Parts: sequence; structure tokens; C-alpha cells
Amino acid sequence: MTAHIGGFTIEWASDAPATLAADPGHPVPLVEIFTAVEQRARTSQAYVRSAVGVRLRLQSADAGADSVVLVQRDDATGIEVSSVLALSGGALRVQHTLRGTSPEPVVITAVTSASMGVGTGSAAGEGYDLVTARSEWLAENRWHRRPLSDELPDLSLPIHAQNGRGHATLTSHGAWSTGEHLPVGALVHRDGTALAWQIESGAGWHVDLSQALDGLTLALLGPTDLEHQFAHTLRDGDEFSTVPVALAAAQDLDAAIAALTWHRRAIRRADGADLPIVYNDFMNTLMGQPSSEALRPLIGAAADAGAEVFCIDAGWFADPAIGDWWDTVGEWVEAPDRFDDAGLRGIIDRIHDQGMRSGLWLEPEVVGVRSPAAAALPDEAFFQRFGQRVREHDRYHLDFRHPAARRHLDETVDRLVHDYGIGYLKLDHNINPGAGTERDATAAGDGLLGHIRAVGDWLDGVQARHPELLIENCASGAMRADYALLSRTHLQSTSDQQDHLFYPPIAASAPASILPEQAGNWAYPSASMTDAETAFTLVTGLSGRLYLSGFLGELRLSQLELVREAIALHRSLRDGLSRTEPFWPLGLPAWDDDVVCLGLRGERETLLFVWDRADAPRSIEIPGVRAAETLFPAAADEWACTPSPEGLRVDTLQGIAARALRVEEVSA
Repeated sequence: MTAHIGGFTIEWASDAPATLAADPGHPVPLVEIFTAVEQRARTSQAYVRSAVGVRLRLQSADAGADSVVLVQRDDATGIEVSSVLALSGGALRVQHTLRGTSPEPVVITAVTSASMGVGTGSAAGEGYDLVTARSEWLAENRWHRRPLSDELPDLSLPIHAQNGRGHATLTSHGAWSTGEHLPVGALVHRDGTALAWQIESGAGWHVDLSQALDGLTLALLGPTDLEHQFAHTLRDGDEFSTVPVALAAAQDLDAAIAALTWHRRAIRRADGADLPIVYNDFMNTLMGQPSSEALRPLIGAAADAGAEVFCIDAGWFADPAIGDWWDTVGEWVEAPDRFDDAGLRGIIDRIHDQGMRSGLWLEPEVVGVRSPAAAALPDEAFFQRFGQRVREHDRYHLDFRHPAARRHLDETVDRLVHDYGIGYLKLDHNINPGAGTERDATAAGDGLLGHIRAVGDWLDGVQARHPELLIENCASGAMRADYALLSRTHLQSTSDQQDHLFYPPIAASAPASILPEQAGNWAYPSASMTDAETAFTLVTGLSGRLYLSGFLGELRLSQLELVREAIALHRSLRDGLSRTEPFWPLGLPAWDDDVVCLGLRGERETLLFVWDRADAPRSIEIPGVRAAETLFPAAADEWACTPSPEGLRVDTLQGIAARALRVEEVSA
């Protein structure tokens, strides 16, 4: 039997494993299973040709117009696999559930969340480019496009009459799922068509590309034994679910990313309709040292500018006499000496009196080694390796599978909401604790996956108890910005980058992996900036969710007018943000590009955000666009926009500058 869903072909029969292929592509087994006893049926470094996978046979199939549910079984191990492939937004979402049916336990060491054939023929890799993104603290979302043949060269396989044994890979390490690479990527054929993917894991993930006589195999996995110290024991009656993945096939890369964009909206559990303008006191401002004296003018200035949420960032819990409070966190009780007689409650009341919702910073998964909570909570509530607590940068990491850890954070959040009236939480995650925890787990990577899933359950519980609470996933400036978590949170801080000149490629690339309405791009105007620089940082904020910081009360009147103008514009645009599709008329930007450009195509209008990071005037050719209107900054000297054979020619002026434009596309 055959089903075609979203540009992919699923085939199943009684005498062979079910297969998945991109259109066009060669069929490969949909799921590969590796165990401690059996790995591959034929040797390779890739996650292909598993001994268990080749023995899977169909038990049942249920096919609809937009979904297929297949149940397969391996009689030798007793492993039963239920696979759900369903259209989600514009993508195909795939997830498997393994069930043990044998009295003998089976130790699983890796399972592909999806394996599919791409292209045909032994030299199929010659026809594709590989598009992936590196990411690190302060330099997130750095996309690169290169020939796949750089990674998988033509091997002249027909001479050997064998499949290849090598592979091209991307993998995560530890608990920072986006700290090195993004779990999003694409293959782009020389005819322009694209196949994009997303792995939804806050623990380990792995991308594996290999070549065979019939064509390419793309395997997407969660944590594995070799890369993540993962193993999971499957006993009789036990179930284990793979991390979900999403696949999108489209006529070009922008369209494939648009399909993933609609999928991300489809899986969101948190209501995204409320998109308030958030002011946070951290970036280039208080930097984790709040006080009543420092906060009062910031609160007044933020309210005057039009902010709707005021979030007090890190430090509200730390005795100022300590100085560096890094290794003391974990109790989440206000430090009385940091505030005047009215305490933190008085400051929060002031925020509410100014008509804004109040927010606080938390780092729920860590406890500093000098925190009283480190002694109050049992050892079993923390990550452990070889019988000892895991310690990273003078902090221990909580294990949310343990009820004491969950109870500690539930009591914290409930107290902050009930006693202080908090309506916004910024959740941080500033350490990578390594492979995971061995307590109550077959291996450390198994413990990490269990913890991450428990964090998701905890977030679901918080939202159920406090449905009006907005939650930001900061994660050390997007070091854990994956859709295992972003499906449950409202906002993602896209970076901790404090240099306004370095931020545009981060912000412009963010919608390739983060919804535009979740991409919190910082704008931090300073009195030391020129008006052009002030507009520059505000355009960065406007290109997603405007996320304000800075000493707004110290700005010149002309700068304040720009801030108010940007806030007013964002208010007029934000209702449509959750129905936009991102596109990049100049391509996804390189880190050092002078000109950076992001488009957001909505139902009624198309927006373009353009940054020029060079001092000299230039002409920019923007394809696919024939007219432009400057939305921000409205009073700035106009960039000349004239039609050209390529689309629209934009002539910039002397000095760095940025513009938010409303444009007319050639073929909308």
C-alpha cells in the first residue's frame, strides 16, 4: 500500500519494513532500531540497515487523507513499533512509540525518528546543497550553504556493488540543544526544490546523511549511545517514544521554511494571541544588579514609552553584600537588603500602578553550591554521575523527574504568582550539565531525555494552574531554543548579544528556526547612540517581537520619539505577526554581511527589514520586490527606492542605518 502526504511517499506491505521517501526518492525503512546486542545488519558508520529494523513486519495499518498509523513488530526481540505520520501545518510530523512484548528486556541504544530516501542513484549527493546553522552564545543562527558533495563525495559505488559506509553528521551535546548547531536544516536540489527538517528535542539530537547505490538516506534521531551516552531499557509492557521530527518539501528553501513555520504554530500548546511589549532591565542596563533606587526610574520610563510588561531580571533574590551571586541561586526568595522598606512587593506594586504587568527572572533547573536549597533537597533530586552530584560552574542541576525538585519549583512559582501578582516569568538555563544523569536511567543520556520531558510536563502544569502567566524561554540567550520547549512557552530571547551592530544577522535568521511571534529580539537604545543607531537597534526589535531594554529615561527627546514610534508601529503590526511567513530575498545572511534583509509575508501586507552595517552609501538590489514604503523611522532621510530589472534598487545613505519597509512583491 502507498500513501502520499505533504510531498512524501509512505509504503507498507506484509513482507518488508515500511518505507519513507521524499518525492522523488528511493524508499528506505522508515524506522531503524539499534540495541546493545544488535546494531547493523551490514556494517556502516551511518544509522542505516539496522538488524532489528530490517526484520520489522507489518501488524496493522490505518491510512487517512492526512495521516498514516503503522504498527510493526520484530519477532526476535519482541519490539512492537507504532508509527504516526501526520500532516501538521505544512509539514509531515513523524513519531514512533516502541513497546516491549518479550519477557527478556531489550536495551535500546538508538532509534531513528525518521529515515527517508532522498534522490536516486549512487551519485545523488552531487545534486544537492546542504543548508545548516551553527550557533553559539552571542553568535546564534549562523546559516551556511555548501555542496553536499563536500561531505559525501561520489564514491563510484557501482564498481563495488555495495552501499557507502561513511556519513555526514550534525549532533548536539549535553542539555544545550541549540548551543552548537540548530536542529533545523535542509537539502536544496540544484533545481531549487528543498527538503527541510526540524528535530524537536531539548536533549540530544543527531542528523545523519549517507549514500547508497539507490540514493541518499536522511536519518533524524534523538539521543544516541555513541553521540549522547544514551541507552534505554525496554521491558515487557514498557513504552518508549522517540523525539518528534517534522519534514517539509517545497519548491524552494523559503517555502520549505514557511511550511515548518506553520507546523510550529500547529504544535504550540501555549496560547500565542497575547503579544505584549516587554521591557527587561538586564541588557546593557542593570545586568543582574537590581535595586529599588535603580528600578524606579526604569519603570517610569518604560511605562511612559508604552511597554506593557516590566520584567525584573536576575539578582532580585541575592543579598547585594555577596557581590557575585552566581553560586547562591536556588531558593528564589527576595533579598530584603536589595530593596527599600517596601521590599520587592513595593517595586512590583509600582509596576502595576504604572499599568504594566510584572515579571521576574528564574533559573528553575539549577541550585548554586552555596544555596541553602543545595542542602535542603535530597541528592536524588539532582543530576548524578557515578554516585556523585554533577557540578558545573559551581552549580548543581535539578532532575525534574524527582518529586522534591518539582515540588520546590511549583511552590516557588505559585508563591510568586499569588503573593506578588507576577504575570510573566523569564526562565533561564545558564549551564550545560553534560551528558545527563544516571539516576533511575539506563545511561546518562536517558536520564537527560527523561528530565527534559519532565520539564515539559512541569511547564504544562504551571500553565494549567496559571493560564494567564506568560513564560519566556531565555535559555542563556537561545542555547536551548527547540520546539520541545518552544511549543510550551510564549517568547524566546534570540540572543544575549549586546552589540547592536552584531545583532541583525541573529534576528534576521531567527525565523528560520523560531516563530516570528516568538522571536524576542532585543532593542536597547542608549544615550550614547546617534539617532540613526537608535533606529538601527529598534528595527532589530521590530523584526520579530520587540523586546526593550536600556536606560530609556536618559535618552534625548529625539531618541524617545523613535522608541515611542517603534512601539506604536509594533502594536499596529503584532496582530498579524502570527500569520506571517518569513523569507529572505537576499538569502539567509552570513555573519559578516554588511547588508542583512528579512521579509515577513502576511495576509494583507509584506514587510521588509533591511540593515546596512557599512558606513559608505551603497545600492542594494532586492529581487522580487517592485515598490517600498518606509514604515520606520518615518522622519529619517529617505532611502531612494526605484524599480530595477532585478526587482527594487535601494540606495542607502552615509553611515549605518536600518529601515522597516512595507513592500509590494512582484508575484505576491
